[in-house]
Amino acid sequence: MAESHGNAQGATAHTEADGGHKAPFPPFQKDTFASQLVSLTIAFVALYLISSRLALPRVRKTIDDRQDTIDGDLAQAQKLKDESDSALKAYEAELAAARTRAQAIGNETREKLNAAADAERKALEERLSVKLADAEKTIASTRAAAMSNVRGIASDAATAIVQQLTGATPDSKLVDVAVESLMKG
Repeated sequence: MAESHGNAQGATAHTEADGGHKAPFPPFQKDTFASQLVSLTIAFVALYLISSRLALPRVRKTIDDRQDTIDGDLAQAQKLKDESDSALKAYEAELAAARTRAQAIGNETREKLNAAADAERKALEERLSVKLADAEKTIASTRAAAMSNVRGIASDAATAIVQQLTGATPDSKLVDVAVESLMKG
């Protein structure tokens, strides 16, 4: 047991300072502070040199490559946008020209159809005028024939009526003059 107690004392000797206190954190010990600063400075300089000579150029190259890729992609996108804008303008111009051509063709067709319809209407009116004139001549000749027949029928009827009423036959010239005066108005 003495040995275990001696080991215990030895273990406490390393963790405790004189007077029963714990030893300070090694970087804060006054007797090793200067050597630790020199070691840290050397390590910092070594890390800085390694970083600046090896790692930072690689990082810079990667960043520059990414920026070049981004710039190239943006330039390509702008080029494609410009091409699509010019294609859209060309499409709109072609569409406007097609609309103008379609409207011109429609107007020309409408004018041709109107002219054809007018010509056909005029020809039909002329044919109808000729037929109307012929019909009026036929009606006039029929009316004249009918009127001459009406006079004869009216004279015959008047003679028959006077003979029935009076029993005597009237003078035919006198009956013709009376019918003629009644027919004129």
